[in-house]
Amino acid sequence: MQQVERRPRPRIETLADLIFGVSLGIGSLVLIGNSPASSGEINGHIAAFGFTFLIIITAWIIYTTDMSVLPVETRAVTFLNVVLLLLVALVPYLLNGVELVNTSLSASESSAIRDYFSTLFAADLAGILFILATFAHVISKEEKRLVAPEFAALFRNGRNRMFVLGIIMAITVLPIFWQLTWFGIPLRTYAWYLPLISYWVGRAVRPDSRTYKVSQDVP
Repeated sequence: MQQVERRPRPRIETLADLIFGVSLGIGSLVLIGNSPASSGEINGHIAAFGFTFLIIITAWIIYTTDMSVLPVETRAVTFLNVVLLLLVALVPYLLNGVELVNTSLSASESSAIRDYFSTLFAADLAGILFILATFAHVISKEEKRLVAPEFAALFRNGRNRMFVLGIIMAITVLPIFWQLTWFGIPLRTYAWYLPLISYWVGRAVRPDSRTYKVSQDVP
């Protein structure tokens, strides 16, 4: 099965690339505006930006893979695209709200604010995963012939994986996942690394599971 020429990029995909790029830029600008008071704070800011970068770039890689074969002319796909871009645009704001501490607030007030930010981010990440899983589901339907039949299974596996991860993220919205900590860090934040581990470890161990070929039956 040979790679065929991909269809022209619709404008919404160009807009998506812009929003993903702007989201990365916003994350660094926010940190620049908050002068660190110690080396530990600097390291924390770098780690926070690195995490934001990985979340956005991983979502972008999966998104562009899906959009290279997924017809975006339908209302449902267009709507999901718009919602996805909104969720992506919120990522740096919500993560910075978790990382940056407002020194004008008391410890309990600051914890409550960060709890709320982290709850919103968990819901945001769950939404991103569910939408990407939906895209993979549409592509995996063999009757649509969007990809070669032998690669439809790869998208089904990706759909199942992202759906399960989305459920986990949704569950971590519960307050107990902020209240319970490990080494002083809420359990909710540990769960955020699962999508990154799932994608990048899977890509390293089985690179063939993250690649595909377009079906020659695609018009």
